[in-house]
Amino acid sequence: MKSLAATLTAIALAAMFGADPASAGENRIDLVRPDAPALASPGPLAIGVRTIEVVNPDQVDILNVVPEGEVPTYNRPLTLEVWYPATGDEVGGVYEGVKLRDGQTEVSLHGRAVRDAAPATVDGPYPLIIISHGYPGNRFLMSPLAENLATKGYVVVSIDHTDSTYSDQSAFGSTLVNRSLDQTFVLDEMARLNGEAESFLAGLVDAETTGLIGYSMGGYGAIITAGGGVTEASVGYSWGAPAGTLGVHLSGSESHAALPDPRIRAIVAFAPWGREREFWSAETLAGVETPVFFVAGSQDDVSGYEAGVRLMFEETVNADRYLLTFIGANHNAGAPMPAPQESWQPVETLDFVPFEHYADAVWDNVRMNNVSQHFVTAFLGLHLKQDGEMAPFLDLIAVAEDGVYSVDEEGTPQDDHTYWLGFPARTAKGLILNHLTPGE
Repeated sequence: MKSLAATLTAIALAAMFGADPASAGENRIDLVRPDAPALASPGPLAIGVRTIEVVNPDQVDILNVVPEGEVPTYNRPLTLEVWYPATGDEVGGVYEGVKLRDGQTEVSLHGRAVRDAAPATVDGPYPLIIISHGYPGNRFLMSPLAENLATKGYVVVSIDHTDSTYSDQSAFGSTLVNRSLDQTFVLDEMARLNGEAESFLAGLVDAETTGLIGYSMGGYGAIITAGGGVTEASVGYSWGAPAGTLGVHLSGSESHAALPDPRIRAIVAFAPWGREREFWSAETLAGVETPVFFVAGSQDDVSGYEAGVRLMFEETVNADRYLLTFIGANHNAGAPMPAPQESWQPVETLDFVPFEHYADAVWDNVRMNNVSQHFVTAFLGLHLKQDGEMAPFLDLIAVAEDGVYSVDEEGTPQDDHTYWLGFPARTAKGLILNHLTPGE
């Protein structure tokens, strides 16, 4: 049954857009607003995209674990979307049959990538970026960021995490255990495919230089993968992973000690979930040594802010880390694509309008995507490409609105100019960027 709020929302939206929500335009994932910060613009490269299927053998079958029974295993399938620099100058393509939050409605997305385009191997290999969605989500949820980074000389792979997508959402325990294991397996697979002569990825992937981006539960997984083992209390939660199976990520265990991979040089964690629920402590988060760029909304009521993401930023004391805060934003700060027009209509299977899964009540999605593209470009450019020209985009006065915009008639900054680099006049609003170095 639809809630009253959902029904009233449907009436209001029908009045705004007519009976057909698609009439409002295409579902574009490559939008860059005129007021976007400088690094949000796409890079110079044409890009291709392909879908591949991989299987991680002999994994614990979390959904069928029973107390004190023999631990079952299975071959765990994963669907991957891979973006990569391509030959030629063709731009534009359509992603067909993308599922919405209800797991049933299919939509088309329009972007820059060309399906099955020939890879540009001449200038490769390119650093690898792995993207990990939330619970539930899918491999297209952060596609604006994926496409944008590929145009700048990265191979980007986004994972459909089995048991955690809109179509197959299952018990939460599977996500708790499998998220980091999926991430590291995909890293190994991309390295393997780079060395396989028959693969379109042959010679294209520099897996030794990898960045990991996660949103919500993807961010949870990224923190574990980077060295933040979970607490003993979280292993025993009755509502969590069954029969102690989360113990594979227990801080101090041999299994977790073997998980962090030196090939992962930097991570970006959008609204990582778990600190408010005591999945980590200051002691366990001290295990993170990989540079981290945290992104959060100050009103996040899913992962939490003061006792959630901001506390994680403060407690990862052995990492060089940043925290970008969207003031007033909730859990969707910076990560999800703009809500597809079809999501503006209620559905029978959800008690909320799917639009809410993607959007924020305060911030425009495209604006947030552009800000994220800008800062992630700078952070990964600095840490994966060793591009020193990216450092000034991260060395900023903390509160954007405290910056002074002072340039002469020719646009040359004056001595008192402290405005955020790359942000046009009057646009550095509602944002905070904090930075702490190891030991702070």
